[in-house]
Amino acid sequence: MNKKLITVAGVAMAAMLTGCANTQNLESSVASLNDKVDALTSEVNALKSEHASLRSDVNAAKSAAMEAQQEAARANERVDNVASGYKK
Repeated sequence: MNKKLITVAGVAMAAMLTGCANTQNLESSVASLNDKVDALTSEVNALKSEHASLRSDVNAAKSAAMEAQQEAARANERVDNVASGYKK
């Protein structure tokens, strides 16, 4: 029983020491991932800003199109009124 316990403890110690030896690699990997997350966050924020700008432009275009449609309808009514005034 003691021999198994000593073997397990030895394996655990070796695993801990191996884990500690890779701390520098782990830290650099985490730093790299943090940089990537920061870059993606910046890109997402830029895309959100661009999306808001495009949404504003689309709303302005919709408004202009509606005004043009209403003006065209008024012009058609005026033409119809002028045309109905003429008789052969």
